[in-house]
Amino acid sequence: MTEHIGLERLTGLIAFARAGSLGSYTAAARSLSISPSAVSKSVQRLEQRLGISLFTRTTRSLTLTPEGRELHERALRLLHDAQAIEQAAITARSEPSGTLRIAAPLPIGIHVIAPALPALRNRYPKVTVDLRLNDQVVDIVQEGIDVAVRIGDLADSRLLSRRLGPLRLCAFASPGYLAARGTPGHPDELAGHDTVNLRYQGTGQLFRWPFRIGDRVTEIVPPSAIVVDVSDAVVAALAAGGGIGISATFIAAPYIARGELVPILSDFAVEQHNIWPSGRKAAGPTRLCARSWRCCRIFLRNGSQTGPKDVLRTCLADYRPNGAQLAPS
Repeated sequence: MTEHIGLERLTGLIAFARAGSLGSYTAAARSLSISPSAVSKSVQRLEQRLGISLFTRTTRSLTLTPEGRELHERALRLLHDAQAIEQAAITARSEPSGTLRIAAPLPIGIHVIAPALPALRNRYPKVTVDLRLNDQVVDIVQEGIDVAVRIGDLADSRLLSRRLGPLRLCAFASPGYLAARGTPGHPDELAGHDTVNLRYQGTGQLFRWPFRIGDRVTEIVPPSAIVVDVSDAVVAALAAGGGIGISATFIAAPYIARGELVPILSDFAVEQHNIWPSGRKAAGPTRLCARSWRCCRIFLRNGSQTGPKDVLRTCLADYRPNGAQLAPS
């Protein structure tokens, strides 16, 4: 049965390795920031434990014995390995590196994450990003994803997560359409308007439009002459005068900024579906991304008021490599 090495013997091996390399207890003590007597006692205890003499001692010299020379080479390898472990930990903290695999739904990946990646890469050139966009739910663990952004309830208990914030859904239309057809003041007035709707790729079901009326949320599925299966296509059709539709505010924000879309029925807008970043562990580049989720949270909350690139720059400016891990909040 293999016996586990104790802390005292490990200390003795370190003292022995330094003394053998430097040729004196005094020099070894200076390099280890301890007293010469402490080095001498550690070596003596090691010799007693091993049952051999490691040094030939005189008043003027300290010389390795034949047995000592053989063990000294092995002790040096142990010391070098310990130093390499320490250096690797320091490097991991100081400069993130490696591949960061991110999975996200198409809208969030296109409008929030992808525009922020060049700024992240400029700041941390040793981090490479593998962004995978898909509206289907992926198995993070099985597919080796480091961090994923998900919309909805997080059910996988194997994952670490942090809530970014709610997804705000609002009705939009182009100024030209509203000028021609009028602006509804209540969801009940949508009847008779042209609408554009979304069909979910995973289920084939039409998106149910939510409106907060009083203290409850009412959902409707209006008859739509235009149905698409990508969120960006919804707002593109609306901006072209296709009618009225529902979109997440962060998707519509660029169109609003350009004057191509106008929010309507804002008093009935709904915040629903939590947005979560989740991952397996916070190490290396994953820890860097953990800090970056704060920029996504600000952008999702402010909509068109703040661009993802600007927010990421703010986020990276106060990032520290040993920052907070992804954790439930």
